[in-house]
Amino acid sequence: MTHRPSSALAGAVVPLVAGSFLFALPALAETGTNTTSLQHEVVLDGLENPWDMAFLDDGTMFFTEKCKGLSVLMPSGEVNALLGMGGSEGYPSTEDDLFCEGQAGMMGVAIDPAFSENRRIYVYSTSNMSDPHTNRLMRLVVGDDFTSVSDRTDIVEDVPYKMAASDHPFGGPGAHNGGRVRFHPESGLLFLTTGDNHNSEVPQSPTMMGSKVLRMDTDGNAAPDNAPPEGFDMRTYTYGHRNVQGLAFHPETNTPIVAEHGPWHSDEITVLENGGNGGWDPRPNMAGRGDCPDNYCGYMPNQNEGMNRFERAAFMPMTDFETYPDAMPPIWSNNGWSQGTSSAAFLTGEQWGDWDGALVVGIMGIGFGGTPIGQRIDVIQLDNSDGISVLDVTEMTLPMEAGRFRSLVQGPDGSLYAAVDEGTIHKLTPGM
Repeated sequence: MTHRPSSALAGAVVPLVAGSFLFALPALAETGTNTTSLQHEVVLDGLENPWDMAFLDDGTMFFTEKCKGLSVLMPSGEVNALLGMGGSEGYPSTEDDLFCEGQAGMMGVAIDPAFSENRRIYVYSTSNMSDPHTNRLMRLVVGDDFTSVSDRTDIVEDVPYKMAASDHPFGGPGAHNGGRVRFHPESGLLFLTTGDNHNSEVPQSPTMMGSKVLRMDTDGNAAPDNAPPEGFDMRTYTYGHRNVQGLAFHPETNTPIVAEHGPWHSDEITVLENGGNGGWDPRPNMAGRGDCPDNYCGYMPNQNEGMNRFERAAFMPMTDFETYPDAMPPIWSNNGWSQGTSSAAFLTGEQWGDWDGALVVGIMGIGFGGTPIGQRIDVIQLDNSDGISVLDVTEMTLPMEAGRFRSLVQGPDGSLYAAVDEGTIHKLTPGM
């Protein structure tokens, strides 16, 4: 294996300075400089597209690599490979049906709240077990010594996967695949986010489980109080999404909040409502649009050329309030830019100072058609006095080089762990 745990690298203390970062909803004044400081440590490097992380209370960290598999970092610093994808080497067991292609592969991971009794974890991965291929949410049992997993049970088998290339940007197989898995901290219910596969029928479909946020029990059964529209698959908590990869729960209210990739414009953060519609509908020949390449208007107009992002948004809105006036409104839209908003987590604890209770989002950066690349972590402070709204956005001054921030997770030690596609998992700790 090429995973290289660091020796406790205590980096230099670097101040975090509030950056002026404007956004479309709403326009607010800065709150001033945040003087919190960060210490930086490389937890693991030499990884291959680390996608997600999940922690036990003692610091044990499960993590996935998109095209390799599932491993665990023990508190001792030892890394144990657990489950490889088809063709992977160095794992005690592999599942030949699991594969990666494009944006698809082994993605989200979550730990059962009752892990100490049942030793279960949940991993989302692309599988060729059926044709067409699908994405599956697998339940696994971790061995007592953390060197193996067993008893695979696929509790979700039918999340669609994009099989063939299409005439779109990033148009290869596996596109818009979603993939974040999280447990609700109060109810213990399991949430799963999915993407639209460049298939215009999926977002508003009542039965295709792409473009949805699913809410279920640990056997994959719909939560009993899910309230989708009549005729929808009852596992549907929300629908009408484009490609959600960020999911976090408000630390005071436990309200689910998602971060979602925009289509050359308007990355969004949205507070979810049970049964709510995200308002994404890229079908041709509706909302004033005509035909679109390969029956999908999601990048139109001028899908391969840069243009004013607000003009593009007027033609193909991320949240189409004209067609769906009751759609869930975003609380943040990245000043109209699309820069790859991929992950979300809340900072909690007095060690974070003014940022205690703030939402952090990881942005991977795209740089299309004049868009600023923008690889960064944004700290979004929220107003909870009347619903949830954005008070201020601060770009975190990083004590290391920025990257494609694929996953952000707060660990049990109160630090923020950040995985980047380039192959590193970082640890960011506020200075004392």
